[in-house]
Order: sequence, then structure tokens, then C-alpha cells
Amino acid sequence: MVLLRFFLFAALAPVLAVQALRVRRGTPRLPGAGGPAEGITGEGPVVRVAVLGESTVDGVGVAAHADGLTGQLANELARRGLRVRWQAVGLTGATAAVVRRSLVARLAPADVVVVALGVNDTLELHSAARFRRDLLGVVVDVRRRLGPVPVVLAGVPPMASFPSLPRPLRDALSARSTALDTAAAELARLPGVTYSAMTPDLLHEGTFAEDRFHPGPVGYRDWAAALAPAVVAGLPVVTVGPHPREPRQPI
Repeated sequence: MVLLRFFLFAALAPVLAVQALRVRRGTPRLPGAGGPAEGITGEGPVVRVAVLGESTVDGVGVAAHADGLTGQLANELARRGLRVRWQAVGLTGATAAVVRRSLVARLAPADVVVVALGVNDTLELHSAARFRRDLLGVVVDVRRRLGPVPVVLAGVPPMASFPSLPRPLRDALSARSTALDTAAAELARLPGVTYSAMTPDLLHEGTFAEDRFHPGPVGYRDWAAALAPAVVAGLPVVTVGPHPREPRQPI
């Protein structure tokens, strides 16, 4: 079966290369979100949430981070009676290895860290073993910087649902993204690591930005709502009042 898949991929390689080039040339290049990449929202016990990852954390597809994945996740947690100090640390085009090299050092202290990666590793055709190794490295590096913080791994988006991708390119990338998603889910066996699947029902025509590749405001909202239960489950017990390490405002 493995040998058959190899020959099928080899036969399709020229077609896939042409389709990939057409998609790259024809897809609008959207910028990352503008405005502050951190903020505070809600009332109640204080929790600090950092989201780390690729273009979805950089806010591509929305005008401001408040409408992106991190801001929408903060809103979801605020609806649960929490005062959320949030931070988005994202880079368009980043793979898990790039996040290790360039982004982990930018993390502020947090009570939980959400990691959203996998699309760029899929596009670069990284193997599941490599992605698992690099993603594990992200978890280890985060904890070296912040201590034994809970980590929530967002599922790799199922690329079978991306409307900008023609077939058979969509099928090839779908198989790769599924393999990488399985690798991410396996890391949830580690203590303090949670995996939150991104199911296909979260991706439909109305959830994408104008490039038909990245989420728009509705897509980020729905994704944040799906992520919120895993984030809440990973949070430490909080009490009423300011965070014990949150700077107090002068009187």
C-alpha cells in the first residue's frame, strides 16, 4: 500500500506542482491583523492566555487581533466569567521549527498557552514524525521559558475543506494535514498537554476570508468557541481578585 501511494504521488507530482503554482499566484496576499497583539477583556478572576502559532495567530483574514483567533478566544473565556489578559504571538508562514527559533522567546508569562500550527508544515510536506518532533520541541521550549504551564494544541485544520485548493492538490494536502493532525493528537498523552480537534464542520464557505484560505471573523469566532472548553479545562484554579503576579494599579 505504501509503495502504491508512492507511485500515485509520483505520477501526480507534475499536476500538483502546476496547481500549487496557480494557487500561489491567484490567491490574494492578505496582511496580518493590525492593532495591539495583546489586551484585557472581561470581569472576574484573572487568567493569562497566550496563543502561539502561524498566520491564524498573526490574524491574517481580519483587520484587528480582537477579531482574530486570540481575541475571539479571550471573548469566549470572558463570557465564562473570567478577566482575560491575552497575547497573540504569531508569524505568517511559520512552521513549528520556526516558532521554536523565533517566537517562543516573545511569550509573556501565561497561565495557559494555546499552540496553533500545522498548515505551513503541511504545505512544506513535512512528515508526521518531523512535525511531532518539532511540535514536542515547541511544548518543551514553552515550558523552559514559562515553567510547567498547561499547553493546548489546536488541531491541524483539515485542508480537504479549503475552497481555494483544486483537486487533486486538495486531496494530497488533505492526506498530509490529517497525518500531521494525528501526530499532534498523540502529544496529548503528555502530562499537562491537551488536544482540541478542528472538525470539518468549522470550515465552510461562510467562515473563510476573501482569499478563501484563511479564516475570516466568523471562522475565527467558531474556532475559538470550539477551543474554549479545552482551554478552560487546562486553566489552573482561579479565585476572585487580581492575578497574584499581575501588577497592581497605583492608588
